[in-house]
Amino acid sequence: MKYAKTLRLNLLVLTVATFFCACQKEKKQEIFNGKDLTNWEHVGDGSFTIENGLLKTQGGMGLLYYTPEKLGDVTIRVVYKGADQNNAGVFIRIPEQPTEAWMPVNRGYEVQIDDREDEFHKTGVLYSLTKAKAAPGIPGEWNTMEITLDGTRTIVKVNDVLVTDFTEGDPVPEKKLDYEPDRGPRPAQGYIGLQNHGGDDVIYFKEVSLIPLKK
Repeated sequence: MKYAKTLRLNLLVLTVATFFCACQKEKKQEIFNGKDLTNWEHVGDGSFTIENGLLKTQGGMGLLYYTPEKLGDVTIRVVYKGADQNNAGVFIRIPEQPTEAWMPVNRGYEVQIDDREDEFHKTGVLYSLTKAKAAPGIPGEWNTMEITLDGTRTIVKVNDVLVTDFTEGDPVPEKKLDYEPDRGPRPAQGYIGLQNHGGDDVIYFKEVSLIPLKK
């Protein structure tokens, strides 16, 4: 009798876990299909190519942005490789569809991808605006970045480790370099994009997906 009860309990736990995983998988929306750039448009210099189902940056500076809608109250999940030797970024909160590559720098936020820089310019920070709480990037491996847009709050985790937790109005350093972004508020919803930085910088992306927040 005890064995039967334990077996039923284990089956119930397995069923609930399977249902939960299926729901999570169903909610996640892949916005890069691994085949072409449907729903994406590039502005600026350089380009993105697709090699063996992966997005690859080349040249720059440019931006590949997701065209269908502005995004808010969502987690943006990107899986990337190459930040130990190269530079790129994920742009968020861009107020309108960009026609060139510098508008998103000054009117949106860049979530940096570059493990080599200092703590205000390192992977997972809002470029030059926030200080990295950790540096969890793994050289030569696929890394996962999750950027959560929750109203005016932006949370960035890399490999499940918190790097940034920023809310509009939090203090930020003064702008020191001409290529750093202008300071000022960003919208709660905006377009998102991937940066190709320039020169010989090469970053690969194998996943770009969205997970809506529960409210």
